[in-house]
Amino acid sequence: MKRRSTSATFVRAAASAAEFVKGKSFADYTADVMLRSAVERQLEIVGEALAQLARTDLSTASQISEYHGLLPSATSFMFAEIDHRIVWIVLETKLPGVRQEAETRLTDKKQSRAAE
Repeated sequence: MKRRSTSATFVRAAASAAEFVKGKSFADYTADVMLRSAVERQLEIVGEALAQLARTDLSTASQISEYHGLLPSATSFMFAEIDHRIVWIVLETKLPGVRQEAETRLTDKKQSRAAE
């Protein structure tokens, strides 16, 4: 089985989190423990993918516009009581743009490899 790149892992987890809350309100999110758990798991994966990217390719990680703000937001709930407002803000305001950047970088890398 081929190992997925860190960027691809990030994109997939971010897309899953977005899909889970599509059409949902903050009230829907806070009322549904299964939905919250699923989103939290995907954000854990996002946080770990960003941390791994920083360890293996800090140059690329630092080019992601919300890297410094998203990583702490995505991982802070792992060690304390979860603030659902922060999770919702990340889902609504930070994750979409960063996901788009990661998708673009992933596409650029694939095209670069194909051209070689």
